[in-house]
Amino acid sequence: MRNLTEAEFLDLNGQEIGVSDWILIDQARVNGFAEATGDFQFIHVDPDKARHTPFGQTIAHGFLTLSLFPMLAEQADLPLPAGMKMGVNYGGNRTRFLAPVKVGKRVRGRFRQIAYEAKGTGQYQHTLEYVVEIEGEEKPALIAEWVTLYFV
Repeated sequence: MRNLTEAEFLDLNGQEIGVSDWILIDQARVNGFAEATGDFQFIHVDPDKARHTPFGQTIAHGFLTLSLFPMLAEQADLPLPAGMKMGVNYGGNRTRFLAPVKVGKRVRGRFRQIAYEAKGTGQYQHTLEYVVEIEGEEKPALIAEWVTLYFV
């Protein structure tokens, strides 16, 4: 992981800054997410019922796909501010779920820096485009604009 200065971060605006490894979305991961969130809709957890939907099988929760951000960002070895004390999720400016992730598929994260801005003494707002690609499919699972606040 690279630790960058403010000037180095600013030079990355508009550039792709990382791509994660592929990870498998299996039924155990989907079921675990259902347990954690209480979202047991059958299209996620009941393969027999899900077989009769337009998806033809179970699919990952959209919020499961979105929540992979920290893990995929870590795998992509995204740069961090030099001297960072902590980073916190600040929110999202936009999120679109474009295609379902069928159980058994692999996904990866692709990250592009949109902006890096000083927000106060020792605080920086980092805005990334977060795209979750589905292996072998043209349309991504989601595109989100995600904002992190760093404290240095």
